[in-house]
Amino acid sequence: MVEKMSIWSLVVNASVVVQIVMLLLMLASLLSWIMIFQRYFFLSRTRRALAAFEERFWSGVDLGSLFREVSQSPNPDSGAENIFRAGLKEFTRLSQQRRVDPDAVMEGVQRSMRVALSREEEKLDRHLPFLASVGSVSPYIGLFGTVWGIMNSFRGLANVHQATLASVAPGISEALVATAIGLFAAIPAVIAYNRYSAKADWLMGNYETFSDEFSSVLHRRIHSAE
Repeated sequence: MVEKMSIWSLVVNASVVVQIVMLLLMLASLLSWIMIFQRYFFLSRTRRALAAFEERFWSGVDLGSLFREVSQSPNPDSGAENIFRAGLKEFTRLSQQRRVDPDAVMEGVQRSMRVALSREEEKLDRHLPFLASVGSVSPYIGLFGTVWGIMNSFRGLANVHQATLASVAPGISEALVATAIGLFAAIPAVIAYNRYSAKADWLMGNYETFSDEFSSVLHRRIHSAE
């Protein structure tokens, strides 16, 4: 009896529709776990890169030297570094023009940094919509498999003269496995989505703050050169 009612036997003996539901949920769970680990390592690297670059930036180093340094060995995980490169590159290009208007220079610099900020936001939000979808849809997919399995169990009772718990228990059990798998896929995805969304928002807030501070530094430089 124990072997007959094991989880594996319930999965193998489930109807085709319920098995398809279970397979979809397991694939969704596998993909979400891959993305959870990928996001974890990426956000950890990004946070460390932000701290390292801000420490270097505010150490009093010459901006030109810092620009050459980060251009020769760029860190793709450092969003602040990418914003810095985009802003200083545009600042240098525009300020070297004849009859330069300081306000026009700053407008171009800020526009360039906004583009860099948008790209960094895309990196931070990557895979998060998938985790949100898995977290919100998986329980309903599992519930669909459960409802379908229970329907089949009760339909099977139509040809039975005396219904007993033993006759419907296997069908109901295999149906409930679909709900369990749905929750197994959804819960980690929801937790990861909420956690990583908060981290992404925190990093974006720091990027925007750095962009404003760097813009102020360049604003003082361009106006002091008048």
